Amino acid sequence: MVQVHRNGEIFGDGRGRAARGGRTVLVAGGAGFVGSHLCDALLAQGHRVLCVDSFLTGSHANIQPLLNHPAFRLIEADICHLNDIDEPIDQIYNLACAASPPQYQADPMHTMMTCVQGTGNLLRLAEVNGASLLQASTSEVYGDPEEHPQREEYRGNVSCTGPRACYDEGKRAAEALCFDLYRAGRVDARVARIFNTYGPRMQPDDGRIVSNLVVQALSGDALTIYGSGEQTRSFCFVSDLVRGLIALMNVDPNPGQPVNLGNPGEFTINELAEMVVSMVRCAGEIVYRPLPQDDPQRRRPDITRAEALLGWSPTVPLAEGLRKTIDWFETFLTETKDRRRPKTGPARESEHRTTPVPVGA
Repeated sequence: MVQVHRNGEIFGDGRGRAARGGRTVLVAGGAGFVGSHLCDALLAQGHRVLCVDSFLTGSHANIQPLLNHPAFRLIEADICHLNDIDEPIDQIYNLACAASPPQYQADPMHTMMTCVQGTGNLLRLAEVNGASLLQASTSEVYGDPEEHPQREEYRGNVSCTGPRACYDEGKRAAEALCFDLYRAGRVDARVARIFNTYGPRMQPDDGRIVSNLVVQALSGDALTIYGSGEQTRSFCFVSDLVRGLIALMNVDPNPGQPVNLGNPGEFTINELAEMVVSMVRCAGEIVYRPLPQDDPQRRRPDITRAEALLGWSPTVPLAEGLRKTIDWFETFLTETKDRRRPKTGPARESEHRTTPVPVGA
């Protein structure tokens, strides 16, 4: 157990309050794709959830059903400028960073500062509260890996000057902050290295491979593959990931080292596209475009550590998770189209006018 000394008092890791009931858990990025599913799971376990989100990439729709939940509180804020929270906190999950290349490259300075300054702010908040903190890191810290599959000991092959560096290097810096404060006995910090995750509530325009292919297929458009399509990824369904994050947060003792969370099943992008085409009747043809700079050729997690320390492994096969994701996107796109469709019914007087209306009329 990490003990934090402040003003002569000793603060534990926040679990003392939990003995008297559910914990108070802050989820930074709680309105995002993964964050909103995490909020759902924590509320279902009986915890109080403080959702912090700037809505830069998060969605109000993701948390709309939770707004009237008595144990849910929304705090609209950027973690780079986070003020003190006016109630005790037991645990902090930091998922607050754009995670797809188009989003994090849109404002690289903000991406980097979210990883460094934002994580620093949450670490200080954890220290003050004696709270445990879980940092959502990424498989991107391995860059375009020369080791396959990727173990946590692998130090990576990352370009520090390329277009993905703001995210890759930002997450590496965030890990360094977490382990520095952990070694100093100041914060009970844990680090999850998350591999490709998919499922309901992904943004249709986030630029990730699963959402890209599914939205294109449902729209009857051509499916775009960048590069040859022989590059590989490992796809973890969001419910499996959330289960792993909660397990890592609550394992005792703190592993004191990063833990890969992802599905070790490895698929080429061509195989993924063919699965989508087989599940969506109106899907168009597959077309190929140039591969973006620094895009990894192979990605697959070694989850031996997660299996040993957490007793965790994913259970949702890609075909099953993909079916659920396609069904969700089909409903989402239909509802979005219905909301944008002009209302029908008797036209108002102004809609019959064919001449300009004078000002003040």
